[in-house]
Amino acid sequence: MKAIVLAAGYATRLRPLTDTWAKELLPIAEKPMIDHILDRIRDVEEVDAVHVVTNARKAASFEQWAREQVHVTVHDDGTSSNDHRLGAIGDLQLVIDRAGLEHEDLLVIAGDNLFDLSLADYVEYWRGKGVASAVAVRDVGSRELASRYGIVEIADDDRVLDFVEKPADPPSTLAAIAAYVYHREHVPLVRAYLDEGNEPDQPGRLVQWLHRREPVYGWRFSSQWFDVGDFEQLLLADNVMRRRAGLPERVAYSPE
Repeated sequence: MKAIVLAAGYATRLRPLTDTWAKELLPIAEKPMIDHILDRIRDVEEVDAVHVVTNARKAASFEQWAREQVHVTVHDDGTSSNDHRLGAIGDLQLVIDRAGLEHEDLLVIAGDNLFDLSLADYVEYWRGKGVASAVAVRDVGSRELASRYGIVEIADDDRVLDFVEKPADPPSTLAAIAAYVYHREHVPLVRAYLDEGNEPDQPGRLVQWLHRREPVYGWRFSSQWFDVGDFEQLLLADNVMRRRAGLPERVAYSPE
């Protein structure tokens, strides 16, 4: 199994901070956000390589960071502005092509996700589903929050029945987070999705398309999760992690 971390977005809601910092390299409890994700990925024994995809503006910072990592490859998608981004699904396909991963099982994580869930448990659950893919799902507790995410309907056996991306009127509060496992037999379908002219951004849209064609299961978790998209979530995530590490909390976020 190979892991892919999606880190090519431009984090416009965190400007001007992200004019000089890659969001995924911002310190959370005094270590880069992406390091927290790698800690979870490395709990999965099957993963023997990690691929990080980023953009041309952030590539040098990621390449410097990767010098201290083991079995991590950085891919520059060549874009330099939000208007010309490839989108998360476009970046996924770029890594599949460059690294020759079309016949590999893939664990795909967004680089701005911080969570307590066990990716090892997640992958073990997925292994029991045969030729199927999976998405991690969590009850976010309110429809206001749910409107910001992909909302999932699952059957009694956890198979995904419906997936709606950022609905104005969410049918439930069961949200997908950007943590996916794609079976090797489904990986070639990423290219099919894009060739049909579908939206290349928002990784949940691939699940929305895929579950109508192949089995996709929702793996439920209830542990803590942060979608670090704005300054409020950034400060909250930093302070929660600082408490755990025995560090003093802060009233305002700073990367210093």
